[in-house]
Order: sequence, then C-alpha cells, then structure tokens
Amino acid sequence: MCGRYTLALPLGELVEVFDVAQLGMGEWPPHFNIAPTQRAPVVLADGSGKRRMGLMRWGLVPSWAKDPAMGNRMINARAETAAEKPAFRAAFRARRCLVPADGFYEWRRPEQGSGPKTPYHIRPPGGGVMAMAGLWERWRPGPEDQEEMHTFTILTREAAPWIRPLHHRMPVVLSPSAWSPWLDPDSGAERLHELLEAAGDPPLEAREVSTHVNRPGNDDPACMVPVQGGDHLTR
Repeated sequence: MCGRYTLALPLGELVEVFDVAQLGMGEWPPHFNIAPTQRAPVVLADGSGKRRMGLMRWGLVPSWAKDPAMGNRMINARAETAAEKPAFRAAFRARRCLVPADGFYEWRRPEQGSGPKTPYHIRPPGGGVMAMAGLWERWRPGPEDQEEMHTFTILTREAAPWIRPLHHRMPVVLSPSAWSPWLDPDSGAERLHELLEAAGDPPLEAREVSTHVNRPGNDDPACMVPVQGGDHLTR
C-alpha cells in the first residue's frame, strides 16, 4: 500500500515537470510526511489535454457516500480491480489523475518475534519526482449551494520482488510517456489496463530512515534522512 509519501519539490518545478497550464492552488511548502486526510497536489487534464494542478484531500469519498469519513479507508485502490469496485469504477472511467511525489514510505516488520517496524523511504535513485497513478472524485455534503469536496486515491499493484520484504503492495508509478494517455478522458478500459501493467518495476531505491517519520505530525527533513549505516535496498 501507500500510506505516507513526500513531495518537497518547489511548486515552480512541479509546474514545469508536469507541464501544468492552469494552477489552482497557492504556495506549496516542502512536505516530508504527507498522511491520509491531508490535502496534496494532483494533476488533471481538461478535454483539450491541457493539464491543471490543484489540492485535493487524500482518501477518496465516492459521490454516493453519506459520510466523508468513508474516505479514511479509501487512500489506496487496487489497480487490478478498481474498474469494477463500486467506490472507484466511476472515477476510473472519467476522473483519473497523477499524484506527484518524490518518494513514499514503507515499514519493514521484524524477521523474528515482535518489535518495532523499520521505516524506509523509497524514491527514484538519486532523487527526482515521480507520478503515481490516481483517481479523484467529487462529493457534496448536501444542498447544491454547499461546496464540493475533491478527494483522491492512489492506485497500487503487487510489489516488485525487491520491495516485498517491506510490503506486498506498492504504488503504480507511471513513466512520463504514460502521463498523457492516463489523463486522456478518451482512453478506454483496455488502454488504461495496458498502462497500469506497463508500469512494471520502475527504477527505485529504498533507504532505511529514522522512526521520526512514524508520527504523522512530524513533517520535516529529518523524516527522510537515511540512518547512518542503515539498510539500503535497490532494484
């Protein structure tokens, strides 16, 4: 799964990397420990293919949900079944997005017995930004004059073999060549599944970090600083 991630890249660089034509958000200070229910940037495309970026709440709330708290359980969607699941199928057809990140966290269980889990920061080798495949949705609390809530979820797939010691699932990381067809409203289900399967095993590395990241309230560079002499996994 993906339960925490980082996005420390400056807003101007995000706009450039994702070729954003319309910006619907203010400043974006570096974030080193984005957690569910928090707002984070997502990238969409309009009917002409132009990209726009804005903030949405992490944890998808289906349009038919009676309570937005349902989104707390919808931070991830399985790529293999999202097209059929009631909570995600409408968004899969019509509301796909890119979720920018420069890394995500996973926790390794002790090999024997009980004990604390060991956190790892997983990122492109040497740093850089990546795009996780996402879905987004609109939810309105009541009458038409009340403001809509915009929420998103991150698609996951079976983890690459080298990541499985940390977790059996991982985010779907799309290559830049897949960004436009993923966002294209005319892409059909067959094409979308091809894109998800083609994501495969992207080049990433996992570095052991401090348990400082365990507390969601900690959102500073110390969260992702590698532990001196710590474990380092790579593809």
